[in-house]
Amino acid sequence: MLEVFLRTLPFFLLIGTGWAAGRTCFFPPEATAWLTRFVFHFALSAMLFRFAATLDVAGLFDPAFVLAYLTGSSAVWILAFTVARRRREPSAAAAMQAHTAMTGNTGFLGVPMLVALLGPRAVGPVLMVLAIDMLVFSSLITLIVTAARQGRLAPATLLPLARGIAGNPMIVSMLAGLAWSGARLPMPGPLDAFLALLGAAATPGALFAIGAGLAGRGAERLGPAVWLGFAKLVLHPLAVGIAALWVFDVGRDAAGVMIAAAALPVAGNVYMLAQYFGVAVQRVSAAILVSTAAAILTLPVVIALAGHP
Repeated sequence: MLEVFLRTLPFFLLIGTGWAAGRTCFFPPEATAWLTRFVFHFALSAMLFRFAATLDVAGLFDPAFVLAYLTGSSAVWILAFTVARRRREPSAAAAMQAHTAMTGNTGFLGVPMLVALLGPRAVGPVLMVLAIDMLVFSSLITLIVTAARQGRLAPATLLPLARGIAGNPMIVSMLAGLAWSGARLPMPGPLDAFLALLGAAATPGALFAIGAGLAGRGAERLGPAVWLGFAKLVLHPLAVGIAALWVFDVGRDAAGVMIAAAALPVAGNVYMLAQYFGVAVQRVSAAILVSTAAAILTLPVVIALAGHP
């Protein structure tokens, strides 16, 4: 476990470096926003395309894997939603907190960290988790909040949602890479070198941007934030692990990657959703801060318990 902690520590030190730069205003919010855009639209997209282009498309989709992740994540979503409703939270706020409790930072933290730590075998499972989070649960929270506000779900809501999914660079790059792989196209040397060079910027850039973004977050409403962080860092990997290993019999390696991905801290895009809808903004912000700080200790434990070296 100590070895795993030491291997994850450099990733969190990069986050800490970004936090220090943002906290001292050496790296202002405007710089963080532009760095995030560069990583999101260019570096991470290049990394995802290159990863996806090397996968075996026929063997990528595993129904047991998908059902296990959906089942475990849905259980945590329902639990968090129920807890929020029992505290007399409105439906939209309860749904946003439920989304917070099971949406990990798979894109900016999970893809670069888990692939670097666990090797090429982690690529397929991590991309599957990322796709499910974006296509299923991000769509779900958008539909629920919209319906709660309007009192109904209008067909006009579905078009902007579809446009948002189709315009997401991570989804586009993954689908393009899978299409490249499915067509069995060769990867020219210069193109591969270009993608590798650009994609290499994703890991330091994303981690630095995470830290710099955290510098502006406060820790108001600490009690709910601690609960949401506990749900994300402990209950989510536990629920996913039970579903993967005891219910759906997912392969040990893929299950381990899924569990590690479920142990990631709350994703920053949850805050963007909360801010966009004006729902539970402070709680989501605090939960991101608390879960990211706590993940320094909890993530290595989960990775070690999941059986990864």
